[in-house]
Amino acid sequence: MTPAFARALAVSAAALGTAIVAAGAAVYTCCSRFDASLAVVYDVPLRNVARSRDPAVLERGEHLVESIGGCAMAACHGADLGGGDVIRLGSLGVFAAPNITPAAIASAYTDAELARVLQHGLKRDGRSVRLMPSQDIDWLPDADVDAIVSYLRTLPAVHRPGVAVEILPAVKLLDRLYDVPVDTARRIDHAGIEPGPTPEPTAAYGAFLARACRECHGARLSGGPIPGLHPSMTTPLNLTPDRTGLAGWTFEDFDRVMRRGVRKNGASLSEYMPIDAWRHLDETEMRALWAYLASIPPIPFGQR
Repeated sequence: MTPAFARALAVSAAALGTAIVAAGAAVYTCCSRFDASLAVVYDVPLRNVARSRDPAVLERGEHLVESIGGCAMAACHGADLGGGDVIRLGSLGVFAAPNITPAAIASAYTDAELARVLQHGLKRDGRSVRLMPSQDIDWLPDADVDAIVSYLRTLPAVHRPGVAVEILPAVKLLDRLYDVPVDTARRIDHAGIEPGPTPEPTAAYGAFLARACRECHGARLSGGPIPGLHPSMTTPLNLTPDRTGLAGWTFEDFDRVMRRGVRKNGASLSEYMPIDAWRHLDETEMRALWAYLASIPPIPFGQR
């Protein structure tokens, strides 16, 4: 779970509380559908994983964990991957990404099961994980997923007790009514995952990297308030080359905001932005993402 999602849930609690009381039947229906979806067992076969000890492969896996995967953020699995921050949001529930070192998940899952959870968002029993953004990285080619698995196998065991995730009705409503991605597997076309192209500083590759941006900035990347979330939440900015967005920006402006959180006008970027992950993008990835954002049509702010 990203920091943005955690805080977005927190500021939505009051408004959703009122809605729950006013629309009990609708709430019951949405919650039932959410629970039924999580109970579905997906028929996605395991595949062979080419685990490697090659230093170059392990370096690639570490890079992906820290950057595109966002796994090492505090609100995800933490810097040592032994479990992220525990986020307690009262009427919304309790959220914490699990320990994925050999002391926990890494020892319980086979290589093939780890690959499947990364690419399909499915647990060992074939049911959906919750809050893991597999839908944003399912395009990674098998070789990259294998590199991540290989890297995870090298981690030292971190013995830190985990916390049970508790998802209460308000969050289930956000998932079903406003497409806030809690139920992961439902958002993946398991039979038709499109693999990304070879990493190059091109808009074609950047389009795949930009999938992670759409969770907050919208399908058209023009920003604006996120439907279903409290208006006090920081509003995502326009990432298109419109005058209300990135018109007039250079690659250097973009690189600075992604790595240091400093905007073109000198203002600090909102803490909602997952800089801890994006600052680890390499030069190819950063230029590819910029090439894509510079190539899309300019759209006025708020037309998500």
